[in-house]
Parts: sequence; structure tokens; C-alpha cells
Amino acid sequence: MPTNPVLVVHGGAWAIPDEMVEAHLHGVRTALAAGWRVLDRGGPALDAVEEAVVVMENDETFDAGRGSFLNRDGRVQLDALIMDGATLRTGGVGCVERIANPVRAARKILSESPHVYFVGEGAERFAAEHGIPLCKNEDLIIPREVERLREYQSHLEEHRADLFAPTISHDTVGAVALDRDGNIAAATSTGGTLNKAPGRLGDSSLIGCGCYANNESAAASTTGWGEPIMKLVLAKWAADRVEAGNLPEWVAKEAMNYLKQRVNGHGGMILLDAAGRFGIAHNTPRMAWAFHTVQTHQDGIEREG
Repeated sequence: MPTNPVLVVHGGAWAIPDEMVEAHLHGVRTALAAGWRVLDRGGPALDAVEEAVVVMENDETFDAGRGSFLNRDGRVQLDALIMDGATLRTGGVGCVERIANPVRAARKILSESPHVYFVGEGAERFAAEHGIPLCKNEDLIIPREVERLREYQSHLEEHRADLFAPTISHDTVGAVALDRDGNIAAATSTGGTLNKAPGRLGDSSLIGCGCYANNESAAASTTGWGEPIMKLVLAKWAADRVEAGNLPEWVAKEAMNYLKQRVNGHGGMILLDAAGRFGIAHNTPRMAWAFHTVQTHQDGIEREG
């Protein structure tokens, strides 16, 4: 019997201002629609999460692809990971500066390389050799982020203490999906944190930290302050809890409590198992999210209860 597909997406967990709420909701709805089209026609979960994340990478609302935060040197550096729960095959890129859709490059690595991870110039070379066009870094930079970096650096001492506070945007994007064949997949993509040191890598593109998928446990994508999430290997921690028999809905909430209590971290998580059960949780004021099942679809900016 075919499985009923499920798709869940997120667009970042932070203190999203009122004036940005509608743009975030529009972004996750559009991503949800793109991924659902894949699942609805019987396509694989891996394709669905890729397509959903590409939509958000192309949306300047989010911190992924064009419109991402600038690093300390005023450049965009992007990270992404995609993982197949059936085979555990994975592709990741880190610190790429000339790829508009890093999740596309990650997918090529998953499909066509014996390796799992490429960074920087090596990742860009691999992408170009496998048909992914390279862009100029300037093509990924928008005036809003130039001004944001300028303002931030002009008040650096004031900001230093709250660099990772939830009021500073963490618009990492991600998706988890279950397809009709019963396979799950996950993808996460980000531009990282504002004014980050060049070469800094966050949790988003690290297996088990910001992204994980295993048919025997769960698919997870996280968002938020990457350093604490990495320390807890939070996506794998949550997947292991699901494999032990806990419901994803409760595990996602538990993960957010664990993140806060153990390392004073903040963020959000979407979590999905191969039975189609899912959880959405965050310990920040807001997180853009959306889900689609055969029965219903819904989106929101907060997830309570």
C-alpha cells in the first residue's frame, strides 16, 4: 500500500518583526506548494525537499541564497545539506560564494559523488563540473543587507553581547518530507549569521546537527544559533528519541527545552517520521512554518502547545 505523503517546511526561528510576517508566510507557502507538487505526483521525498528549499533560497526574505546575511568582510557565504533517509546518502556544501542555490550543489554531491562534503572553491568547482552555473558573489548581495551590516558594525560593542540573541535574524530554511514509497528526506540551507567570521560554518550543513534523515528514525531540520545546536548534535539527538519510540511532536518540543537548558541556545525544529507523524517547535518568539498532508495544509508564524 502506498504511504500518504507529508511535507513540512520552515523559514527560520527568531523574533520576526510584524512588518515581515506576511513575507515569511508567503515564502513558506510558496515553498510548500513547490514541494507538494513533487509528492502529489508520486515523486521522491528527496526531490520534494530540494524543490521546497530552492524556492526559499530564491526568496530574499530568508537568510539563504540571494539576500543572505553578509559576513564580516561584506560577502555572502552559503551552506547547505540534503539527506536521503532510505540510503543515508548525503550531500553538503560549506562556505560557497558563487552558487545561488547551494542545495542544488548538495544534491549533485549526494547523487554523483562518493564524497559527502565539499567546501569553498572545491565545492564551486564540483558544482560547475556537474552543470550548476556559478554566479558572482555580488549577485547574491542586496542593499538591505549591505545597510544591515553597516549599521551592525557601526555599533559593534553594543551588539557583541547579543550577537546570537533571537532578535537577530536566523532565517535558515529547511524541509522534511515523506513520499508515497515510505521514504523520508531532509534539507537545510543558510547564509549563516550576520557579521560572521569568513570561513565560519554553522550547524545547517552538518549531518546530525542542522539536518538529518533516516527511515528508521526521523528526518529533521533545525534553525537558530548554530554553535549550541552543533554542540548537542541536535537533529540526530531528536531522531534517536523518535527511534526509541517517542512521538515527533513531543520530541521537537523536548529538543527546544534541551537546547535552552543545556547550552542556553535558541532556535526551532521540524521533525518527521516514516509513519507521517511530525513535530514543529521553537523557543524563539516566532518561526515561519508550513505543512501539507493529504488531509490538510496549514502555515503559521508561531507554534504553540
